[in-house]
Amino acid sequence: MLEELRIRGLGVIDEAVLPLGPGLTVVTGETGAGKTMVVTGLLLLFGGRADAAAVRSGAARATVDGRLRLAADSPARSRVADAGGELDPDGGLSLRRVVGANGRSRAHVGGAPAPIGVLGELAERLVAVHGQADQLRLARPGEQRAALDRFAGADVAPYAAAHDRWRGAVARLAERASRARELAREADLLRHGVAEIDAADPLPGEDGELAALAGRLAHADALRLATRLAHDALLGDPDDPAGDAADVAALLGAARRALAQHADADPALAALGGRIDELAALSADVGAELAEYADGLDADPARLAAVEQRRAVLTGLIRKYADEPVGEIAGVLAWRDAAARRLADLDVSEEALAALAAERDAAAAAAARLAGELSAAREAGAERLAAAVTAELAGLAMPSARLEVRVRPRAPVAGAPVLTVAGVERAATADGVDEVEFLLQPHPDAPALPLARGASGGELSRVMLAVEVCLVGTDPVPTLVFDEVDAGVGGRAAVEVGRRLARLAAARQVIVVTHLAQVAAFADCQVVVDKHAGTDPAHGVTRADVRVVGGDDRIGELARMLAGDDSPLAREHAAELVANCAAARVADSDPAARTPTGRRARPPGGAGGTGGGATGSRA
Repeated sequence: MLEELRIRGLGVIDEAVLPLGPGLTVVTGETGAGKTMVVTGLLLLFGGRADAAAVRSGAARATVDGRLRLAADSPARSRVADAGGELDPDGGLSLRRVVGANGRSRAHVGGAPAPIGVLGELAERLVAVHGQADQLRLARPGEQRAALDRFAGADVAPYAAAHDRWRGAVARLAERASRARELAREADLLRHGVAEIDAADPLPGEDGELAALAGRLAHADALRLATRLAHDALLGDPDDPAGDAADVAALLGAARRALAQHADADPALAALGGRIDELAALSADVGAELAEYADGLDADPARLAAVEQRRAVLTGLIRKYADEPVGEIAGVLAWRDAAARRLADLDVSEEALAALAAERDAAAAAAARLAGELSAAREAGAERLAAAVTAELAGLAMPSARLEVRVRPRAPVAGAPVLTVAGVERAATADGVDEVEFLLQPHPDAPALPLARGASGGELSRVMLAVEVCLVGTDPVPTLVFDEVDAGVGGRAAVEVGRRLARLAAARQVIVVTHLAQVAAFADCQVVVDKHAGTDPAHGVTRADVRVVGGDDRIGELARMLAGDDSPLAREHAAELVANCAAARVADSDPAARTPTGRRARPPGGAGGTGGGATGSRA
């Protein structure tokens, strides 16, 4: 729920603070006073398109700040966290949108900078704005279908997923069949490569091991000589026991004996003697390993030739099939695995095509079944929605009007996907196989015509409001905004529009921009936007005041809306209107409020509004 809206530098508004609460809030004012800037500010706050022309003349930027309170289970909480924002300890969320005079725009969510798109995502969870353009949208078949689905509780998602699987299977089969020759050539190349690699049967890391082995075989004589010299230096020449050359083993033995003679005199010498023993053991181990290494050296030219031949085979595979990293047999093995997988997808045999056709048919059957369930839900909901909207229209001064909601099978179109549902071929799209159409019959003698052709602007306004009233229980957003949806409505119909907006406000926060006193009289809070009598001295542009009115000030504003002035007669009429609206709200919320004769009781006190004077902020 929105708690506060602060607007700076937007249109005629220099600075304004709008406290917002639960229930019905109406925004009123003379034509051109700037009422729509409130809605414009809300749209900007929730990701609407930025327009530099909306920035107040002389201002560097327009800023809209909003504070909301999120319910504990609101899905918007997780999106705020994902965007890096934080909620206040009491669950409050701060949003900000800044639009520069150069057209650049910035957004902040929960104190953190965020993409503008995040505001739009939050709007889907928090607020729904209905303007006069929504009347035109309601005339579109897609919007009508979506409204029926919401009312009927029809879940399109399972069918849409099945539709995608079906179309994917159709596309795979079509590609396989139409590209059979091309795919067969590709398959032959892949099979040749896989067969070549399988014939060589390379092992992971084999290329590196063979390179090391080839190096040893090619330099066997030099390696043997170096090994022998190192061995003799450590342990002596075993073929010359009487040799005079000193070796490490002999020298270490002499050092150990020299220390052992005096080890009792100083413990430090004993410790050093132990370390010499460690050196002797280590040199003996290294000498033994050198001898073993020398015995393993092989100078066989035939073996070297075999190793080089194997390396040539692996090098050829690497050059042909290894992409990255170059020079490693791992790249060859990776190509072989990918080629095997691709071959499984390139099977163009009759068996493979039959399997794909079976997959397509199974997916089509599943999609057709879900499409039938979706159609049944729509058909069941259509009658209920038509009856509910017709009842609402009777209360909106259209007692003879009747809304008809038709659900018809979508006729097949040449080249378009078709599903057979209940034995009937229907054109299928991601939203189903039905055509949904709203038709309005204004009176019994008139034909039922589509909304786009058979309803005036005022009738469209009332139909849209009636539909919204019927859908209120299905809309998860906590805040509804209506921008002059009462256009083209007057008299008793205007009273009933206000009454239904008040009903909506019993379960949601509702904000309405209106020019009708009959609507404003139902408000829990009335905000007035006035043009300033003068101009902004600094910039020479019109300014506006934004005021929250109550008590006598509210009666005066309603009188102005009714009669153009606040004469005693107009004020009396306005006070009576407020009293009647209050009584109607009581009757709507408590049937016991009716009198024994069935007439609504009129509340005492005449005005029935809140006391006190006006509060406001300079804009």
